[in-house]
Amino acid sequence: MQWLLMVLVFIGGIGVAVQSSVNGGLGQKIGVFEGAFTSFLVGTVVLFLVMLFFGKGNIVNVFQVPKWQLLGGVLGAFFVSTMVLAVPRIGVGAAIFTLISAQLIASSLIDHFGWLGMKQIPLDGQRIAGMALMIIAILLYTKN
Repeated sequence: MQWLLMVLVFIGGIGVAVQSSVNGGLGQKIGVFEGAFTSFLVGTVVLFLVMLFFGKGNIVNVFQVPKWQLLGGVLGAFFVSTMVLAVPRIGVGAAIFTLISAQLIASSLIDHFGWLGMKQIPLDGQRIAGMALMIIAILLYTKN
């Protein structure tokens, strides 16, 4: 099962690169926020249909969750808008490289401190060195 999840995450990563390219082009044609809105609108319709046919949860429970757990939608809108803005200007590679580095650094801090109810996984010297090397790699990758 773990290998299947890793494959799905890998495919999702490919999807992020493709999505960024598609949304960047869309944003150039119709506007940054209009492109981000259109992307979310299409995604919302697709997820609504998937939920109708395959959902096993109870959407009404959304009113019972802690309000901070709804922040994912705000962060998603920020992410898509940022990528729509950045990709045409700095390129897909630089945007994704920076994105992945930021995700790994932030997730390492979340793990280390056990934020947001996550299991605590301490940082060690090797992980800190890896994060420092990623920052250096961003500088090398994006140098003109």
